[in-house]
Amino acid sequence: MRSIRLEKLKKSISGGLIINDISLTIPAGKFFALLGPSGCGKTTLLRLIAGLEKADAGKIFLGDQDITHDPIHERPINIVFQNYALFPHLDVFDNIAYSLRLNKLPKIVIEQKVFKIIEAFHLENHIYKFPAQLSGGQQQRVALARAIVNEPDVLLLDEPLAALDFKLRERMLIELIELQDKLKTTFVYVTHDQFEALTVADQMAIMNHRGEIEQIGTPKEIYEFPHSSFVAKFVGTTNIMSGTLRHLSSAEPEIEIPDLGCFKLLISHIKPWMKEGCDILMSTRPEKIFISKKEAKNFSNVVKGVVQSIVYHGRSTQYNILLKNHLKLQVFEQNEEHFPQEVIDYDNEVNLYWQKENVVLLEK
Repeated sequence: MRSIRLEKLKKSISGGLIINDISLTIPAGKFFALLGPSGCGKTTLLRLIAGLEKADAGKIFLGDQDITHDPIHERPINIVFQNYALFPHLDVFDNIAYSLRLNKLPKIVIEQKVFKIIEAFHLENHIYKFPAQLSGGQQQRVALARAIVNEPDVLLLDEPLAALDFKLRERMLIELIELQDKLKTTFVYVTHDQFEALTVADQMAIMNHRGEIEQIGTPKEIYEFPHSSFVAKFVGTTNIMSGTLRHLSSAEPEIEIPDLGCFKLLISHIKPWMKEGCDILMSTRPEKIFISKKEAKNFSNVVKGVVQSIVYHGRSTQYNILLKNHLKLQVFEQNEEHFPQEVIDYDNEVNLYWQKENVVLLEK
């Protein structure tokens, strides 16, 4: 169980910069997610760690060991690909046993290890089946079993659930969490799906289109306290409003939004870019906003709007509200009651309330 440390890593492909001076520490024994849009360099970074690609500059450490120039077979690192990459001519047993046979382990040891992991992955009824005879979820289990049977220090997962349907993906995510918790192996999970990253990760990093790390933290830190508008919009859904910072030095700072008015803010720490009268962005998550046709008290802020559309999600309802300055806000309301006392419909005028504590200020 060892950590991974990247120091000033750079990689260009066909003259285009893919990985841009990345320094990152992935803690040992943790489930780490690397999240970013398609084409941001996530998979390239994973391939650099695995040794499938060579870095143009920078270093890669596994614990205290510099593995930057080590060949693939000398790195105690395995990778699970999006397409599983199972050997079609080998059955489940032989697919899982493949790396053990390469290492020339005794036959009895191979059988013990393979049968133990087959039992752990609930593949007992599929031992002698070939990949084409397996479902997507079963193929995924075989790929994972093959990757961890030789007990690597690090397991890299490159969008491993992308080919599965939503329900199966949910189930496999829980199984991955339980597997990592049992093995205590360092997992590095690459995805562009925020739901997957927020579900599995102990810690995560957000990459932008320029191949840079925007933010590192726990899922809660990144969701609740994004450092940039890119992170706020990419991880989850948020409402971004642009305005001017007012009364910064007072006990009640505000943001003035054109044609809407002033809204109270809570600023616990004044950042260097925060200046009186500067342009700023205000991020408010849809579930932090309370919607009602009635007057409500004890909220820091309120604004009126008209319901433009309603989307029922089962667990919640999404309202899209048009404000008088033509800005649209999204509101998520938890569906807690079978027969709610207040029914909100299309074209209703509503009040939107939120607390100043639930606002995140971002540099414009």
